[in-house]
Amino acid sequence: MKKRLIGIFALLLSASLIQAAQMSQEEIAHATQNPLTAMYSVPIQNNTYFDAGPSDQIKNVANFQPVIPIDFSDNWTLVTRTILPVVSLPSGMTPLNEGSQFGLGDTTFSAFFTPKNVKKGTWMWGAGPVFYLPTATDESLGTKKWGAGPAGVVLKIDGKWVYGALLMNIWSFAGSGQSQDVERVNLMTCQPFVNYNLKNGWYIASAPIITANWEADSDHRWTVPLGAGVGKTMRFGKVPGALQLHGYYNVATPDDYGETWQMRIQVQFLFPR
Repeated sequence: MKKRLIGIFALLLSASLIQAAQMSQEEIAHATQNPLTAMYSVPIQNNTYFDAGPSDQIKNVANFQPVIPIDFSDNWTLVTRTILPVVSLPSGMTPLNEGSQFGLGDTTFSAFFTPKNVKKGTWMWGAGPVFYLPTATDESLGTKKWGAGPAGVVLKIDGKWVYGALLMNIWSFAGSGQSQDVERVNLMTCQPFVNYNLKNGWYIASAPIITANWEADSDHRWTVPLGAGVGKTMRFGKVPGALQLHGYYNVATPDDYGETWQMRIQVQFLFPR
């Protein structure tokens, strides 16, 4: 039985890789740039933040972000998106300066219901719930709160352009302790994105992550980055995907502890269903 299951898995993987090998650069680009893609997508994103904390130190967050589309019905697809962060904090950004911390942060899970058979060149959209899970391995790396809220995404693939925005808001509803003096979570996240595809798989992109902590004072509420980057579609063996490098400057950031600069490096893998 075990050998049979391994054989079935190997056959399905082989068929998936054959289908992936037939994808054009344009198809790869659109699939990697579309958060509602009908393919399995595995982005691994590393964010390095500079001038963070009162001592202007370096903070790092590596996000493992699998995207899994599921056929919900004949007319709808459910696209799940999980963000598992691995966080590295310098000693100046931990409670009571207890020393640097490294470990898993809190997990965000969102599920978007999106219609199938959308006409080419028209707007696509998805909407659903987002959940916030207290998976941090240390209280300095998370909030120790459970949360939930609404999430939505809209986008359009228009020739060489792929653009849209993702929006969500999370409210905490349970959780023990007051990690980092956090009594409640009320956090808005907005990520507008725009991609312009060039020749030979190259593209220019901008996807700043804007956040608003509604529980914070006005001087500590907003983080607003501005910037852009460059990407390149490619194949990792037979697996299609893309590489990206971005840089952002925060025109608004929490006083005292907010970072000034951000560098983002992302590698993304695609697997046809």
